[in-house]
Amino acid sequence: MESIEAVLDLDRMRDEIAELERRAAAPDLWDDVANAQQVTSRLSYLQGQLRKAEELRSRIEDLDVLFELAESEDDPDARAEATEELAVLRKAVEELEVRTLLSGEYDPREAVVSVRAEAGGVDAADFAEQLMRMYLRWAERKGYPTEVFDTSYAEEAGIKSATFAVKAPYAYGTLSVEQGTHRMVRISPFDNQGRRQTSFSGVEVLPVVEQTDHIDIPENELRIDVFRSSGPGGQSVNTTDSAVRMTHLPTGIVVSCQNEKSQIQNRAAAMRVMQSRLLAHRREEEQAKMDALKGDGGNSWGNQMRSYVLHPYQMVKDLRTDHEVGNPQGVLDGDIDGFLEAGIRWRKQQEQDQE
Repeated sequence: MESIEAVLDLDRMRDEIAELERRAAAPDLWDDVANAQQVTSRLSYLQGQLRKAEELRSRIEDLDVLFELAESEDDPDARAEATEELAVLRKAVEELEVRTLLSGEYDPREAVVSVRAEAGGVDAADFAEQLMRMYLRWAERKGYPTEVFDTSYAEEAGIKSATFAVKAPYAYGTLSVEQGTHRMVRISPFDNQGRRQTSFSGVEVLPVVEQTDHIDIPENELRIDVFRSSGPGGQSVNTTDSAVRMTHLPTGIVVSCQNEKSQIQNRAAAMRVMQSRLLAHRREEEQAKMDALKGDGGNSWGNQMRSYVLHPYQMVKDLRTDHEVGNPQGVLDGDIDGFLEAGIRWRKQQEQDQE
């Protein structure tokens, strides 16, 4: 706990909270809505982190007293209660420690997540939809707001691809360890002979672009096409050319958005995703230059990274960290914290080994 407090730098955190509270109290705060949201979101996050650290410290000190009382009075019930509280506190401290490992430049950002079906036909499309639901359920469990930008439905079942945002501090740092190829093995519900099928889906995680990133895109580098939305829709969604497809001509990057009712909203959402993709593209180019200077072929951890086996046995295993659980349905329902924590620790170890 002491090492966590040192990394978090609680005094600096208190100073930043005081400054943000001063800015939040300004009468003209909401004249700039984007800035106001940034200030209030950061303030709420820091207050929560500080409160969590202070509560943990207080509970650890109380636990010390509880053990002393149990020993002095030789009370088995009090000793059992203290031991139970120790296990709960250990887990809480480990979770907070994982957050201190998120020290990358973009780790504090919100995340843009894309899921796409890869090899495996209709099973891959169905698996991609399950992965999208897994992340949305995880965010829902945490109380994190999400926004779906685009969903491209497959013909028979599932989705070809989907893009959505997870709007919470450190969503990018946390979810970025999910990037790569996910593999599912099961008896295919779409095979009338009941054969086992292996399918693949890819996950991409990008940091949300902020005003300080300077991702300017000249209009002559963009081609914008409008079309009619497809798939399940409500009133007006499928009856007007409101969907937007945006192509960045120099890189060939394409994004689309069709989940809003108006073309203006879809265009704005598509631009946010395009900026995130271009930011990631710029980072990849910079990393490639660094790898070339180091004589490093780059890392390959973003390839196949997790298997979800539903038949002939039940298991989900991360191929990088060896973290595994025997309850695939629980994982697909959003219980992925164990995999996220193991992935963050693994990545930090990889970074330290390379230094």
